[in-house]
Formats: sequence, C-alpha cells, structure tokens
Amino acid sequence: MVAGTVAKAGYFMGDRLLPPSNGNPKGYFEDYEINNINEDLLASVVPKRPIIFGKERFRHRPLRGQFWVACLPLGTQISPSPGLTRRLQQALLREPYCFKDPRFCYTLPVWRPYLSNVAFVCAFREPGATAASILKECQYAPIVLTFGHALRAWTQMYTHVLQIHRHHGDWLFLHYNQLLSKHGLKRLQLFLDAQVDGSFPEASLNRSVSSKCVPRKSWRVYEELCDLARYKVEGQRRTPLAGRSCDIGSFLS
Repeated sequence: MVAGTVAKAGYFMGDRLLPPSNGNPKGYFEDYEINNINEDLLASVVPKRPIIFGKERFRHRPLRGQFWVACLPLGTQISPSPGLTRRLQQALLREPYCFKDPRFCYTLPVWRPYLSNVAFVCAFREPGATAASILKECQYAPIVLTFGHALRAWTQMYTHVLQIHRHHGDWLFLHYNQLLSKHGLKRLQLFLDAQVDGSFPEASLNRSVSSKCVPRKSWRVYEELCDLARYKVEGQRRTPLAGRSCDIGSFLS
C-alpha cells in the first residue's frame, strides 16, 4: 500500500514488477530482479531442509523463492559474491528509485554501502493479522507453515529493523491504519518530499484478521513499532481476543 501511493511519483521501481494476485489485487510493487538478488543473498544463510531416513524434514523452512518468510537470528552475516555485488550496484543506477521487498529486513546491511540520498519507510500492522495474511499467501507454496511459524518470521524481521537498521539513516514508521488516513499520507508525503496518491489505499482490502493469541515477545515488538509510528494501542494486551498477547512458548518454540 505504501509503495502504491508513490508509484506515480517518478520513482524507478524496476523493469519487471510482480503481477497482481488475489492476495494483492492492486499489485505488489516488487521487482523480480530485486527479489532475486535478495534471494541469492539469503541462500547461503537460510537453514536447509535436511533429509532424514529418506524424508525431507523441517518443512516449515522456506525454499528458494520463499525467503521472505525466513527466520534469521540477529548477527547473521551475509557475504555477497562479486557477481551479486555487481548486480546490486546495477540495480541502483536509475535514480530516483523506490524498492520494496520484505527481505530487506535481513539484507539491508549488504545494500547500505551502495545507497546514497535514501530514506527508509517501515510499514507494519498487527502481528496476528499479518501472520494470517502470510498463511494465505503461502497456502499453495511448497512450505508447511503454522500460525506460530508465521509469527516467528514477523517478529524476527521487525526485530532486525528495530535493533539494527533503524539506528542508521532517516526512517519513517507507519502503521497500516495510518495509511488509510489523510494525516498518515501527509506524513509520508512530507518525509519523502514526493507526491503521494491518496486514492490508492482502500480499507476494503484489509481482509486478513486473526482471533488467535500473540506471544508477548511479538507484542512487545509491535508496541515498539507503534511508539515509533506515534500510533496509539488502546488496551490490547488485556484480552486474548483479536490477536492479543499470550505466553511466548505457545507459538515460538
């Protein structure tokens, strides 16, 4: 939704964007080459699925093409090959650019040395709803995810943003609901100094909901994101309904 609001603002977003789908009927605004570069960067650090007694195990671990749901610990070091570095630099030649890919939560340190005059926008929504959306997106993929696996990926990716990435550069944090308001769109416009399309966001496309309990660790990450976005969370930790807080062992074991 964020990328769609600035798609007409003159940014280069890539030569081949992912086509719309049922999950994102207005498009993903992600470029195949950017995704593939990030997939190649992550290929050496995402745990593989072992074969034990002739059977593939740990099928919740993503295969190539699905590393956007990978779960990597803090401190994971990615060492790009010279060929990958050249592809990365080539992708940044056409300025101004706007690239969107959830894999940046892990790969951003590799890109940083080659970025100039950039701003970072971190969009997020409630973790339970996001986990439900991830499960929908992966329902036909060769991966077996549970609600807990999806939450773990959400938590790890935003933990990388909060503990590592946001301390360098100019960042704007926006809750999904803020993009549905004129005030939120105005903040985005002022931050980027670019025209945004206020007609792009549609509340009717917010179709993923969850009534499942969310572990405390995930909820704390969500609360920190909300603080940075200046988005008020009202009383949501007091009840187990609608994706609220619960014990971490329920989902992240």
